[in-house]
Amino acid sequence: MLVIKNLTKKYGDKIAVDNLSVEIKSGEIYGFIGHNGAGKTTTIKCCCGLLDFDEGEIYVDGISVKEDPLECKRRLAYLPDNPDLYDFMSGIKYLNFVADIYEMTVADRQEQIKKLADMFGITKDLAQPISSYSHGMKQKLALISAFMHKPKLVLLDEPFVGLDPIASHRMKEEMRDACKQGAAVFFSTHVLEVAEKLCDKIAIIRDGQLIISGPTNEVKGTASLEDVFLKLEDNDE
Repeated sequence: MLVIKNLTKKYGDKIAVDNLSVEIKSGEIYGFIGHNGAGKTTTIKCCCGLLDFDEGEIYVDGISVKEDPLECKRRLAYLPDNPDLYDFMSGIKYLNFVADIYEMTVADRQEQIKKLADMFGITKDLAQPISSYSHGMKQKLALISAFMHKPKLVLLDEPFVGLDPIASHRMKEEMRDACKQGAAVFFSTHVLEVAEKLCDKIAIIRDGQLIISGPTNEVKGTASLEDVFLKLEDNDE
């Protein structure tokens, strides 16, 4: 569903992502782990067409991000670590705006909005302006907008930031449910315990380079994912 082949992204003389190759298949929840500045956000932005890149290729559902970025965007959802929402809109107007972009039918959007808003507990707040929302409520609204059009690929950058335990649990359920329906989820996180329990596969990146990747159980072996990550960082130092 997502193929990253020899991706290289530079900012001037700095190489942010260095010859990175990763493949995420349909039905997989894939965790992307690394320290601050490792290249996670840059990689994800390249995958959804927000950043151009210098070398390599990225395919979404077999379609080149470089050659047909619009079609790729139709098939994916992207949630940044600090989503910018239109504060002057109400929650329901924002969701309908997103639904219009993805050409959802009235019946489909009503069904999905009700289902997801009830799940995240913000149905009663949808009529209120987004400017009145807390950070956590904005995060929930952004998650609803990401999942409601049933994307084939979900790209999430630190999605658990700002969510309470109940919302975090429900988001994990929605991630699993999307994968059961054939989607793929690729997300970055610093919460290693969540990644260890949730992810089918893991990739660890350091200074723009892939250090290790594969099924979660193979990556961590008999240790915890936290132990593996810290050992890799200590070896680098």
